[in-house]
Amino acid sequence: MAATGSEKQGAKAYYVSTPIYYVNDAPHLGHAYTTVAGDVLTRWHRQRGEKVWYLTGTDEHGQKIMRTAEANGVTPQEWCDKLVEEAWKPLWEHLNIGNDDFIRTTEKRHTDRVQEFVQDLYDKGEIYKGGYEGPYCVGCEEYKLPGDLVEAEDGTKLCPIHKKPVEILKEENYFFKLSEYGPKLLDFYAANPGFIQPESARNEVVNFVKQGLQDLSISRSTFDWGVPVPWDEKHVIYVWVDALLNYATAVGYGSNQAKFDETFPANVHLVGKDILRFHAIIWPAMLMAQGLPVPGKVAANGWLMVGGEKMSKSNLTGIKPQDLTSHFGVDAYRWYFLRAIAFGQDGSFSWEDFAARYTSELANDYGNLASRVAAMVGKYFDGALPEATAAGDAEKAVQDGLAKAVASADRKIGEELDFQGGILAVFDFVKQVNGYITEQEPWKVAKDESEEGRARLATILYTAADSLRAVAVLLNPVMPDTSQKLWDSLGAEAPLGALADQRVQEAGEWGRLPAGATVTKGAVLFPRLEEPKKD
Repeated sequence: MAATGSEKQGAKAYYVSTPIYYVNDAPHLGHAYTTVAGDVLTRWHRQRGEKVWYLTGTDEHGQKIMRTAEANGVTPQEWCDKLVEEAWKPLWEHLNIGNDDFIRTTEKRHTDRVQEFVQDLYDKGEIYKGGYEGPYCVGCEEYKLPGDLVEAEDGTKLCPIHKKPVEILKEENYFFKLSEYGPKLLDFYAANPGFIQPESARNEVVNFVKQGLQDLSISRSTFDWGVPVPWDEKHVIYVWVDALLNYATAVGYGSNQAKFDETFPANVHLVGKDILRFHAIIWPAMLMAQGLPVPGKVAANGWLMVGGEKMSKSNLTGIKPQDLTSHFGVDAYRWYFLRAIAFGQDGSFSWEDFAARYTSELANDYGNLASRVAAMVGKYFDGALPEATAAGDAEKAVQDGLAKAVASADRKIGEELDFQGGILAVFDFVKQVNGYITEQEPWKVAKDESEEGRARLATILYTAADSLRAVAVLLNPVMPDTSQKLWDSLGAEAPLGALADQRVQEAGEWGRLPAGATVTKGAVLFPRLEEPKKD
């Protein structure tokens, strides 16, 4: 379901991807957090008028999927089909995710191209046959280095992420010469310091590569749920090699050169920090080996924590997004996690914090401002937006505040992926407008029925309404339904056009909402929260 917005034909698309998610279970808040972040980022760039491509999808091969399907008495393909169609796709639709494509790694458009890519590397001498024995985490689908493991009280070696015992695997595999790419990767990191974000993640990767890379086992022979190795069908391609290639196969690699040229590589790969090394080491090395361009940025978000633990199904802290949207609404859900947690850092979630921020910032600051302004325009000017003819220093301060908010939000969200900082810049402006109305006291000014009094009242209300016009544009990528309601309430569509066609970079131009626009008091943007039902 592609979002709308004008595009420059032939220009390189601003290409953003989420991880493709394992379908061993239904999605939880952690999956939705990354996907909403990508949606806000791509909607922001669409709101700039840029050509955009947003990709998400599911990772459906590997031993973990095979075992989950077996435990549920179905084939791996049946399991994947059920989860994708009944859980993953419906959730993204529910959360108003405007992805342009949804790639599944069991699709032929993907598997054929994966075989071709790996065959090319084999033909170039980048892949050789060997054997390997070592600790393997099925949850990560990854061999672990002994130094990566943690020890349980009984001495059992555990995966540091899943806190489950690793298995010792010994098998004959094919290997990619990853070790040869260490120096090339270090040179690339040095020349592109913004490639890995945040800086703490970059430092981790650089230090890891400096210790020396081992060649990568790129096939498995102990199970068969995967893409067959084209020259040796007793092996299947390592699920991570298969998965990473989705970023290329989904945009036309080997099948649609024109599409590939105008989309690839990704400008931003959004990933969880637990899969950072795959994206910041293995993926660029694979691309270098194939002579393809490397992505612009790999941005690792932190973990959502509940009770001090990473949110996941395996440790029983997984929470369904619908548990929250049914109470707070979808737009508030989209807003909360990006507002409350600095992207790139771990953050704790609590129902109480969500409720407090909803009431204070959304309902009281933002929603109440919109309601008050519409009510006063209706009461004092019969719903017709008056013209501002008596602007002074107070209005100039609001105009300057808006210009500052637009510049800050555009830089922070559009360039720095600082969603929290960008949202706060907009809400600081909302607070400024609230303060302006409190200071100007239009309800008192309305008692002065002289020409000067009417002009002053008109200026105050116009200033507030045009401020809200800009806020609707700036928050449209974050809360699209709410912004559309506000846009309609301001009567902005008839004179200005569709909200999706308003440009972020023009939002700070004062006076865009014309006098005479029909302002109506619509439904409350953020209804009062009901007490949650107790079991």
